[in-house]
This record gives sequence, C-alpha cells and structure tokens, in this order.
Amino acid sequence: MSLKIRLSRAGSKKRPYYHIVIADSRSPRDGRFIEKVGSYNPMLPADHADRIRLVNERITHWLSKGAQATDRVARFLGNAGLAPKFEYREQPQQSAPKKKAQDRAEAAAKKSEEAAA
Repeated sequence: MSLKIRLSRAGSKKRPYYHIVIADSRSPRDGRFIEKVGSYNPMLPADHADRIRLVNERITHWLSKGAQATDRVARFLGNAGLAPKFEYREQPQQSAPKKKAQDRAEAAAKKSEEAAA
C-alpha cells in the first residue's frame, strides 16, 4: 500500500478549503483517507497564521513510515521545516510558447530596447 500526504478538497463552489490527509494512493481525491494531519485555506492572505495548519508530530510519523508528499504538500512541509525544501521541476517543453510566439516576443523586446535608447 503506497501512502500519500495530499490535499482533499472541502468547501463550497468557488470557496476552496483543503484538508491535508494521509491516504492510499489508489483512493480518490476526496474519498477515503486514513488520517487528517492539517488544513490549507487558500482564501486567506499569504501571511495569515491560519492559512496552513500542520500537525507536526503526526506528519513526521507518517513520513517515517514511508508516506510520500505530493508537490503542493511538499512545499508546505519544506517551508515548515518538516522535510527538505521542495525543488521545482523544469517546465515541460510542450507548454513552452511556439516558434511564432517566441519571434513576436523577441521583436517586442528589441522594439522596447530601441525606444529606451
């Protein structure tokens, strides 16, 4: 059984609220979980104390048992000092702008440089 520390959505439409849960990787996002270990409220300002709540001792317990954090939760844990800082992945090539868009961006940059000079 592969365990994940992940977000489970709660809250109403357009008012998200997430529980940080320990769940089997095969269970659905909002479905069955083993334990709630925190919460995340993205509607609060970034510097608000209650935006992210974590139960540190339970999270370290589950990490020692082999639970893997998802990318977003790994960022939370890294900022809280419970896990190593999350390393951002490179952006995939498919989502990069195509050739014509890159040419337009270069032309606009040249034009702004010439105007500034």
